[in-house]
Amino acid sequence: MVKASFADTIAAISTPLGEGGLGVIRISGAQALSIGDQVFRPRKKVDDSYLSQAASHTIHYGHIVGTNGEVIDEVLVSVLRAPRTYTREDTVEISCHGGIVSLRRVLQTILAAGARLAEPGEFTKRAFLNGRIDLAQAEAVIDIIRAKTEKSQRIALQTLQGDLSKKIDFLREQLMKILMYLEAAIDFPEDEIPPLDTDLGQTLVQVETGLEQLIDSAKTGRIYREGLALVIAGKPNVGKSSLLNAFLDEERAIVTGIPGTTRDVLEEYINLQGLPLKIIDTAGIRSTTEEVELLGVERSKKAIQEADLILFVVDTSAEVSTEDWDVAKQLPTEKTLLVANKVDKTSRGDLSGLVERFGQPIYLSAYQRIGLNELVEAIITKAALVDVTAGDEALVTNMRHVDALRRAKESVEIAKESHESGMAADFVTIDLRDAVTTLGEITGDTASDDLIERIFASFCIGK
Repeated sequence: MVKASFADTIAAISTPLGEGGLGVIRISGAQALSIGDQVFRPRKKVDDSYLSQAASHTIHYGHIVGTNGEVIDEVLVSVLRAPRTYTREDTVEISCHGGIVSLRRVLQTILAAGARLAEPGEFTKRAFLNGRIDLAQAEAVIDIIRAKTEKSQRIALQTLQGDLSKKIDFLREQLMKILMYLEAAIDFPEDEIPPLDTDLGQTLVQVETGLEQLIDSAKTGRIYREGLALVIAGKPNVGKSSLLNAFLDEERAIVTGIPGTTRDVLEEYINLQGLPLKIIDTAGIRSTTEEVELLGVERSKKAIQEADLILFVVDTSAEVSTEDWDVAKQLPTEKTLLVANKVDKTSRGDLSGLVERFGQPIYLSAYQRIGLNELVEAIITKAALVDVTAGDEALVTNMRHVDALRRAKESVEIAKESHESGMAADFVTIDLRDAVTTLGEITGDTASDDLIERIFASFCIGK
């Protein structure tokens, strides 16, 4: 196998495969224009170097033709010259018809003309290596593509625009100033070293606080990136699946009067006032010897442990049972909402004991869609208790970044303690250097080649 080279000209389909009005193939690299000339025939052909002579950021109409002159597709071709491109390389983007066959035949023609099929994430990787974006911004590209709501897309866009990187760079620069000062004092003890602009200890405290604020934002960032995990829990036949269907406004889950209909965990996403909500309908929790249902119950318990919020559904048309209390005992009160379902039927349940444990219930009829708006408002209010707010500040959404921030904060704390205890500057610089290096992993300044490869390997081909 020939090893991929950064000097290669690469090509890939950059839009999802399937039927559609348009599909885009991107070519990037030093030979992008000459390869484009080989496969593109403009409507009014002048010479064989038509695209190579075209001005940057212009669009041209014509056809893609094979080596035998066969017309493969009618296209529009965009010419984008370096460095004003996504990769900072010469780029050709071909807008074809969106069918799978058409896109694949055009791509095969381009590869036959000398391009190499791009590796996963290679276009964004080249944008990073060519200095157009840093590593945190590169990772934000995937977050934008996978965003589930406008707010989550906006947060990812802030990261792509460099908001998070600017904060990281500022904190890193503060540490580097201290590090350079201490290293100069160590290397040149006889010389008079210009003092720092600010107090060394105070600066370390400020950096520590800044890192802590970024770490604290990660919970909010994770929720907007992955969605708030909302588990619908309860004993069998209280209306959990009906509630899921009411949220989705479609018959997603099977609903019958037979207890234990739901045997597995069902997951669906909805947009709840800008908050991506991952609704998880669980199997009814009860004692059972039936093997399949028992597996569903175990998965339900695991989902409850990992949930951000829980809707504990009880049936108001029946007495509160031992099974209800068996479920209640497994639910953390601080993140559970009590939901009294089936208010369209005669109420017989005394909820006072459950109210004492979980607070006032939200009354509804999932089947008739009564009280659903009130439940949505209660979820939004309860979600605020887990700090789900998206303001103008940059949020940390990536667990890799969180890990690096925690390690950097730990190093800063040790350096601060060493300084306060009067230890030699050598000891302080060791931990400061670790913190500077760790923060650089986020933006890519000190990231290893292996880390970079692993990050871009998670991208799709064409991105």
